[in-house]
This record gives sequence, C-alpha cells and structure tokens, in this order.
Amino acid sequence: MSFQAPKGTFDWLPPRSERVLAVREALVAPLRLAGYGYVETPVFEDTELFKRGVGESTDVVSKEMYTFPDRAGRSLTLRPEGTASVVRAVLQHNLHTGQLPVKLWYSGSQFRYERAQKGRYRHFWQVGAEALGSEDPALDAELIVLGARGFASLGLRQVRLLVNSLGDKNCRPAYRAALQEFLRGLDLDEDTRARIEINPLRVLDDKRPEVQAQLTGAPLVVDHLCAACKSYHEEVRSLLTASGVAFEDDPRLVRGLDYYTRTTFEFVHGGLGSQSAVGGGGRYDGLSEMLGGPPLPSVGWALGVDRTYLAMEAEGLLDEAAPGRVQVYGVPLGDDARRRMFLLVSELREAGISADMAFGGKGLKGAMKGADRSGARFALILGERDLAAEAVQLKDLTTAEQTEVPLAQVADVLKGKVQ
Repeated sequence: MSFQAPKGTFDWLPPRSERVLAVREALVAPLRLAGYGYVETPVFEDTELFKRGVGESTDVVSKEMYTFPDRAGRSLTLRPEGTASVVRAVLQHNLHTGQLPVKLWYSGSQFRYERAQKGRYRHFWQVGAEALGSEDPALDAELIVLGARGFASLGLRQVRLLVNSLGDKNCRPAYRAALQEFLRGLDLDEDTRARIEINPLRVLDDKRPEVQAQLTGAPLVVDHLCAACKSYHEEVRSLLTASGVAFEDDPRLVRGLDYYTRTTFEFVHGGLGSQSAVGGGGRYDGLSEMLGGPPLPSVGWALGVDRTYLAMEAEGLLDEAAPGRVQVYGVPLGDDARRRMFLLVSELREAGISADMAFGGKGLKGAMKGADRSGARFALILGERDLAAEAVQLKDLTTAEQTEVPLAQVADVLKGKVQ
C-alpha cells in the first residue's frame, strides 16, 4: 500500500517550496518594519473559541471545522483562521494591559473542510497581522498599506483592493432590519432563509449565481452608516489615497466571519479562477468582549500564501529556472579524498558558503552529473595527486575554467567569487 496526502492537501517540494518561503518572507517584511512582533498560537484550540469568535452562523463553524474530542472528552478544533486564537492569547497573557495597540503577526497552517479546488485547500498557509486595542482609522489604513506593499514587493501588478464599511453597533441594527425585510421576499432555500434571521449579511456573501442574481436591489450598508462611521470610513479612504494605494469602493463587500465591524477589505486577483481573494480583513471591535475580555477595538488581515503563489504564477513572475541549491559542489575521488572533502565542505558552510558534495562513492562522471544537478556554480575536484599537493581543482561550471587552489585558501578564494 502506498500512502498519499489527504484530499484537499498537497506537499510543497523543492524548488517550488523555496519560492513559497520567499513569498511568505516578502509578505511579512513590511510588518516587521512597522513594529509588529511574531506570535505563534496552538494549531488546535477549544472548539468554543471558534464558535463564539468566528460565529455559529458562518459556513466556517457550521460546515467546515475539523472538530474532534481528545482523550479526556474535551472538544478541540484545528484552527480554521488565526484571529480568534491571537485575541485569546492577548487576553490570556494580559498583553492588552501594556502599550496599545498590541501589534502582532503570525504565519502558519489553517484547516477547513472545504470543497477542494484550485486555490481552495483543506490545509492552507496564511500570513496574518493584528493590531489590537486602538480605534483609529490610521491603524486600519496602516494595515491595508502594509498588505499592499507585501504584494507589490513580489512584483504583483494585478492585485485589486476592494474596500467597504459595515457600520457599527449603533447603525448596523437599522441596516440589518432593512436587509432582512428585503431578503425575506426572495426565493431562497431553507438554509439560506434560516441565515436571514441569524446573520443576514452572510446572505450577501453567498457566491451562488442564483442567489446573487436576486440581490441586485438589496439595500446597501453605505446608505445606512451613522455620521461617526461615515467620517471614520472617509478618513481610512483619504489616508489610502494619500499613501498612493489604489482601491475600489465595493458596497456589497462583506467578509465571511461574524466579528467584522466598520472597515472591511479584500485583496483580489483575476488569475485564480473562482477563488479570487488573495487576502482580506477588517476591523473587529467587539471580538474581545465575545470571548469574555474587555473592550479591545482591533483590526487585522490574513493573506493566503498559496493563493499569492498562484497569483504570481498567473502573472508569469515565477522564474522557471530552478534556483541552485548550493553555490559549491565537492567531487572527491577515493576514500582519503572523501574524508578531506567532508571537512572542506564543513569549513565552507561555516564561512557562510552553501556547499554540498557527492555521496555514495561515485566516480568522476557521476559526481560531475551531481554537481550539474545541484545548480552549483563551482565544483571542487579532489583526487590523490591533489591531496599530496595539498590543493584542490576549482572548476567554474559556467565557463569550464579550472584552477588549482591550496586547500588552506579555498574558503577565502570562494568568498571573493560567490558574494
């Protein structure tokens, strides 16, 4: 029997996996420059955390969570998203009693039992950022700008930013009532009708064409914003404009989780088929209280690492030539040469030069084939005659030029060539 990865999951293998690491680093770099600190939370949490934090009416909680009892009978769930865990950690460790906002970033696996398709997986990677404890439109704008910078640094040109406001607890009830009244008059299935009563905004997020076709005349939240929410949203928009970040107002944009208030946004890309979002987020001022904490107005986002990679692929930004695994490859001929090469390769690594060597006693031809496959620019060939002369043959694999270098000077000579 041969095992395979579970449905809806996949393995990242070299050289693609190296590029994925680079994507993750690029998305994180702007956050570090803005003073966000790294947080790592458990991959599984108390199920109740997500039920309360994400919302029982969401597809995530009602259909997509990997939930299981542990041996003591406690209900645990693999995290379907990162925000609820981060807020839980902030409250548990009293980070909110120090300097505000608490700025944190994370990177890791999320798990959802979704219908597997391109860009939508059951195990996926996200980079996320949260700024907790401050109600300030400049903070919303900062996070959006940092996300946009991450995408731009990867060379992506077709990422569009959609922005909306969902109002707050003062103005949303009137909008909610108007929306419910409109939705009750539509031809919808039983599950969707039930959702109208629990969280009608979620119906607007329904991607099915037969539902979307009926939503054309739906009341828009922007028409129901109170004066405070309106001026807050205007400030976010003007800060984005002043920062040179292009965006589109999307009055129909709602996010799939229950905790969002006021600012909500999505980064979308046309090259991913039906799963066009490469990231998104918004403000979630009431989440801390939902989890039993004090008021802690916050804003955050999550960017999909695998979707960003697919967007780069769609724009032709991924160089097809595999990057070299190492800069230098050792070719020892004979047992004594192999022992000396082993030490030489270690010396090079200590000097900061990436190096590998032929293993398994290959002859010259087989070892040189390994050197080519490694992507190294230089080969070090060491035979018995070289050992006696305490030297090694340094071969430039791009020009085929070969020179003899004393063993004691190899690291210094190579440092000058590979930097």
